[in-house]
Amino acid sequence: MEVETTLAGTIDTAGENAKYDAACKRLLSEKYILAWIMKSCLAEYQDCTVKEIAEKYVEGQPSVESIPVAPDKTNPVIRGLRTEDSSQTEGTITFDVRFYAYAPGTKELIRLIINVESQLKYNAGYPLLKRAIFYGSRMISSQYGTEFTNAEYSGICKVYSIWICPSPPEHHQNTITRYRIAEENIVGYVKEAVENYDLMTVIVLGLSELAEAEDEESAGILRLLSVLLSSEIAESEKKRILRDDYAIPITETMERSLTEMCNLSQGVEEKGIAKGLAKGRAEGRTETSLSLIRNLMDSTGLAVEKAMAMLKIPEEDRAKYAELLAKQ
Repeated sequence: MEVETTLAGTIDTAGENAKYDAACKRLLSEKYILAWIMKSCLAEYQDCTVKEIAEKYVEGQPSVESIPVAPDKTNPVIRGLRTEDSSQTEGTITFDVRFYAYAPGTKELIRLIINVESQLKYNAGYPLLKRAIFYGSRMISSQYGTEFTNAEYSGICKVYSIWICPSPPEHHQNTITRYRIAEENIVGYVKEAVENYDLMTVIVLGLSELAEAEDEESAGILRLLSVLLSSEIAESEKKRILRDDYAIPITETMERSLTEMCNLSQGVEEKGIAKGLAKGRAEGRTETSLSLIRNLMDSTGLAVEKAMAMLKIPEEDRAKYAELLAKQ
């Protein structure tokens, strides 16, 4: 019964973690939040106001990843945007928040595809940067048949893959790091048009509770995201900071997501504490039982099986205790 209860609690916590992650994605998809990220991290928007970016340059409603749905292969389109990408050999790749944005200050309207990922677990057993580059590469290759066809490679749109890490290692906290393609002359001198090779940029933001970056503007976006994704700051305080410090209008959708995230954060924390206490009790019982078995064996000279039988240790637990005693 205890095992079933612990398993059920683990499943409940995992489910709530998934809901919490979904609430984070919805918050990151808000246009004003995206506008702050774009102004702080993307060179194309540094001279724009946040309001301009949100209302003029972000196209349509950003798409938020949900349960992947196979693309309709019978009705291809030239222009389109999906939050998932697939191929027959590679399976399905999902994106968290994905949208188009127009680049200002150009004679022609240039579309940038910007993918924003919230990586709650920084160390997932592989270099995060490699995954970020893979996602950016897929955003380029998937443009074939949507942004351009045949050999019309001039139609390729620039892509950004932006990764927000709420809990990175200490040396990555309060950092914004950019990785991009650059021209390097090894022999001779060539000057290619920047737009012909500047097609993919990866940006990684490492947050912390303090958000003390050296650059004031960078500290602004790091603090904003740290506040937004914090599990410690109350909902009312988050709303105040968003309104007063960042002039971000609190939409009905944003308010719902903030409420859900704060409630889920509290629920996950409470379940985690309860799970920890249950684990502690179980470990305490194991130590007590081992001590009793060992003491009885030492004082009577009984074999381990007979000592456990005298102490009425459940049959299903005896192999485990025998193995632990053998290692002592």
